[in-house]
Amino acid sequence: MIERIEEQIEIAGRRLSIVRPPDAEALLDEAAFEREEFLPYWAELWPSASALADAVARSDLAGARVVELGCGLALPAIVAALGGARVVAADWSADALEFAAENARRNGVVELELVLCSWTRPEPLLARAPFDLVLASDVLYERRDVRPLLELLPRLAPETLLAEPGRPASREFLAAVDAEEIAPRVYRLRHA
Repeated sequence: MIERIEEQIEIAGRRLSIVRPPDAEALLDEAAFEREEFLPYWAELWPSASALADAVARSDLAGARVVELGCGLALPAIVAALGGARVVAADWSADALEFAAENARRNGVVELELVLCSWTRPEPLLARAPFDLVLASDVLYERRDVRPLLELLPRLAPETLLAEPGRPASREFLAAVDAEEIAPRVYRLRHA
């Protein structure tokens, strides 16, 4: 079992309890990295996740079907579910989904569907599509992520909320989409 620490975070006036590993670097697995360049990005509570969760809290999502890609600790997915959305949280790490489930329970979310998949092998998500909205925070770590996400997002939903801290790969991505900055480093993408 992975060690856990609790962090309190306030989103739109609501205090949430998020558990995460105390040291993401301790989760590095050289064999997994060699096989798929797997790094435990999911184990951090990133500022982009908080910014996206704040944007989600200000949105009317009651009854909407929402999917969070690369959910990690699932903060935006939890906020969407608390706002009345029916949410699927997806990550390619089984450990991330374990933490997402625990974080959902801790915050009173009784219904959060968890899906183990990556955006390069999105069949489990496509089988559940279409959604009303995609949530994604800090998913453009590498340039190789740009093309798969550009191809996948319109197949999932007509709109995406993306939080992006300005990583180099984001410039190419944002230049290729219809993006409106709705908060600092949070974008609403409309897919044709």
